[in-house]
Amino acid sequence: MASKEEIIKELLKGKEIKSTDDLNQFMGEIFKDFIQTLYNGEISHHLAQENIDQKFDKPNYRNGYGSKKVKSSFGKLELKPPRDRNGTFDPKVIKKRQTDVTGMENRVISMYGLGLSTRDIQAHIKEIYGYDMSPQLISDITDSVLEKANEWQNRPLREVYPIIYMDAIVIKQKVEGVAKNTAVYGLIGIDLEGNKECLGLYITPDAESSKFWLQVLNGIKSRGIKDVLIFSVDNLSGISNAIQSVYPNAEIQKCVVHQIRNSLAFVSWKDRKEMANDLKPIYKAVNEESGLAALEEFAEKWDKKYPYVSKSWYSNWDELSCFYKYGEEIRRLIYTTNPIESFNRGLKKVCKNKCTFPSENSVLKLLYLAVENVQKKWTQTIRNWGQIYSQLSIYFEDRVRIKL
Repeated sequence: MASKEEIIKELLKGKEIKSTDDLNQFMGEIFKDFIQTLYNGEISHHLAQENIDQKFDKPNYRNGYGSKKVKSSFGKLELKPPRDRNGTFDPKVIKKRQTDVTGMENRVISMYGLGLSTRDIQAHIKEIYGYDMSPQLISDITDSVLEKANEWQNRPLREVYPIIYMDAIVIKQKVEGVAKNTAVYGLIGIDLEGNKECLGLYITPDAESSKFWLQVLNGIKSRGIKDVLIFSVDNLSGISNAIQSVYPNAEIQKCVVHQIRNSLAFVSWKDRKEMANDLKPIYKAVNEESGLAALEEFAEKWDKKYPYVSKSWYSNWDELSCFYKYGEEIRRLIYTTNPIESFNRGLKKVCKNKCTFPSENSVLKLLYLAVENVQKKWTQTIRNWGQIYSQLSIYFEDRVRIKL
């Protein structure tokens, strides 16, 4: 197979390129040939499919070419889109009424952002358009996302967030040539207007580290966050100490749902349903006093068989019981990290075709695109935010200052 340099030399034979204008004109010709190749691949696929489906009495076939002028990165180009006898051909690479193709690379980036691997994209383009785009070229195109991702990861943030959630998905990533489970933590903030925002993505093979969490929290503080009212987090080693070190006035609510799952993880199957029912009076209690009394009753019943369950609840009680002081609306927001479950599902969806990520950059560029797609759906404020904000203004009177 000829190298890229040999291919370029062959293309340049007989061309006199003495200026950037000459180069632009030459690239326009190459781009035009590229589009025509895609057009021909598209109509061949369309005709083959339509004749298989037999939607018409007579076979469909080509019917010459039309004329179309479009604006491109290389100036105006005149294209010849193919036509078919039945008039059913609707090109996808450049649509019928599209007159601007300067964003062609965005098509590859869009497919990549939906979770298609570079080789999946290559196969898709080859099958539909008949063009053999190398995985390296696709990878080079998607690498352009990294600059935007890094800018996004370091962008300035608001001064105050009432609630910040921390939760993770687990992916496989090569670390020093070995595929390892790696946690990708998403930090989701709710701002003072009740809008959700992903504050950043943090990739680590070791989430059990106070040092890691200290770096993350100092990072968001340096980006402008001066105060956080409540952190809703999983029971991660070192997370509480790190939060108290960076945001000493923040309250910490550990996820009750994760605590329940951890409690039942090593319980015999025949006891699991009964224990789950006995845990409900603890986290559904009207106040902390009632919740603690329910925990004592639970311990009396189950400690002989499963002593570690109540011990875990007692040892984490200060941060499991934070939600009791608030009204129902705030409780629903903070006692579990579930409000970002849909966010995590969006990330997992694009990762399902990736067995192992080759590098941290490959993780970041894909998940950054996934975050963009997820956030497009966050068009409404948190339900009942006006009421929630009023309560927060009372609980945190000196720290919440904004006019809605």
